[in-house]
Amino acid sequence: TPSISGLNLLLAEDNELNAEIAEVLLKDEGAHITLVKDGQQAVGAFARSEPGTFDAILMDIMMPNMDGITATKRIRAMNRQDAKDIPIIAMTANAFEEDRKRAIESGMNGYVTKPIKIEELISTIKKILKS
Repeated sequence: TPSISGLNLLLAEDNELNAEIAEVLLKDEGAHITLVKDGQQAVGAFARSEPGTFDAILMDIMMPNMDGITATKRIRAMNRQDAKDIPIIAMTANAFEEDRKRAIESGMNGYVTKPIKIEELISTIKKILKS
């Protein structure tokens, strides 16, 4: 299995239980997690971070205040190089092709469906980081 040990991940998830499960699973794999509860907080956390702080962003699509699609577009529009390059992976309960397409069109690099399967999430992160 590919390892995500040592990676710094920004996790945007508004559902407390989903956030807790994802955080525990990712930490068990050795990743360092910064948890935020909506898209607005994700944009803020990324904006305040030094370039290169995060290896990837795991972005829920449906969140209050600002959804994941809008947050991704805001991050991509920032005037800093890592904003264009950072892998952003959608996490959503919506498994329809049109949802996946919308996520990719917004600037996301990958897409995993909920409930999160840790093996699928890890392989998606590793695959995107390699490319």
